Amino acid sequence: MSKSASGRACARQGNAGGGGSIQRSQYLATAPALIEQRTKFTRTSEVGTLRALLVTAALTLAGPALAADDQVRDFVLDNGMEVVVIPDHREPIATHMVWYKVGSADEPRGKSGIAHFFEHLMFKATANHPAGEFDRAVSAVGGSNNAFTSYDFTAFHETVAPSALELMMSFEADRMRNLILTDKDIKTERDVILEERRMSIDDNPGAVLDEEVNATVWQNQPYRIQVLGWMQEMEQLNLADARAFYDKYYWPNNAVLIVAGDVEPENVRALAEKTYGKVARGPDLPPRVRPVEPEQNTRRTVTLTDARVSVPGFSTQWVVPSYHTAKPGEAEALELLADILGGGDRSRLYQELVVKQGIASSVGAYFQGAMLDDTTFTVYGAPRGDAKLSDVEAGVNAEVARIAIEGVSEYELQKAKDRYIASIIFAGDDPNDLANMYGSMLALGGNVQDVLESPDRIRNVTADQIKAAAVRYLGLDHSTTGYLLPQQKREGLI
Repeated sequence: MSKSASGRACARQGNAGGGGSIQRSQYLATAPALIEQRTKFTRTSEVGTLRALLVTAALTLAGPALAADDQVRDFVLDNGMEVVVIPDHREPIATHMVWYKVGSADEPRGKSGIAHFFEHLMFKATANHPAGEFDRAVSAVGGSNNAFTSYDFTAFHETVAPSALELMMSFEADRMRNLILTDKDIKTERDVILEERRMSIDDNPGAVLDEEVNATVWQNQPYRIQVLGWMQEMEQLNLADARAFYDKYYWPNNAVLIVAGDVEPENVRALAEKTYGKVARGPDLPPRVRPVEPEQNTRRTVTLTDARVSVPGFSTQWVVPSYHTAKPGEAEALELLADILGGGDRSRLYQELVVKQGIASSVGAYFQGAMLDDTTFTVYGAPRGDAKLSDVEAGVNAEVARIAIEGVSEYELQKAKDRYIASIIFAGDDPNDLANMYGSMLALGGNVQDVLESPDRIRNVTADQIKAAAVRYLGLDHSTTGYLLPQQKREGLI
């Protein structure tokens, strides 16, 4: 995991730094090692973690498998801070997470990158603790801490022994309102985020393409700007910008506390009231209403050629509803459609293009459902050996069209449901994953009941709903395709 100049490792999701929670260009990478590196989401330039997003999607599928209805506790402090406690006594550890309902899509125009920048600044000195004391305290108890920024939220987290939970709450409650910032802090961390951008985007042709595709997929939505921000705007971020952002968003009534692990709800409540409960309530924020995306009715392409690319690749995206904006059952249908179409080595794309035809080295599909506003559905592929990229793309498009025409079988549908719910059960073995699941759901406007009821919503999806989703949303006449190509095109490559 990379370290910032201040000595802190900052793990971002595909929103906070590199753009997009799951970076689309990761599938255009030219080597498996690069793909693996990008999908781990451990670089400071990428907001949040891939695990946070995949776990979020997983959470939407099998909440009750993770904790019984009568175990999860949800309450609100007098100052408006919501608290969720998820007991899990299998290991003597606890994960403590504070989720702020603000991300890069909430930034003022012309101030791109301020959300992620401020995530860095939260590790500076407070009125009660010098810079670095929080990190040293976590290390002293054998714990770990980190943070990430996404388009829609920013989260700070620690994993420690349960006995250290009050200490973690004390530090987090302190920096919620007592942060002290100086011009020196601004310059130091601004240099860090600029270098992160150079390393994770500017020096990576796949990430450069991803940034351009983002700005093409979205014509009006703030998701069009990478979480790290545009370089020319990041360079101008200053102390006044940071203070204004802090004073607007970092309040208990704009935050959610998640505690998962070897804890008791009543003890967590008492500790939360003792620490966070002392923080004054902030001004009520207006609803998170963002610019509306116009109707998409054209097919667009973005092409990048680069000498560092050895194997071409493509990805095609469509704007679709997220779990937060979809009609009942629609997002769940898109989730299962992505799994059936390209969710793994048993998917249609893999079996047809990798196993049967042998023309693809990688293919797949994914639905980025954990977003506050509408989101994207993506398919991608890269050729194998002497196969042409155009043949792989045609094969992927044919499988998408086949589902729109013929639908999916009941057997495929049931297997997809089983895989998702099983994956969530396994994800529930880790308190960090549990905290990510509930935290991201609540930070996006959901509630605990949404988590607990989600398996039934998945189980109720029909084959007709999946076919209808493919017909309605996955037409090439309103798609955006990105191509990553070698600088010197070999004959027959494309």
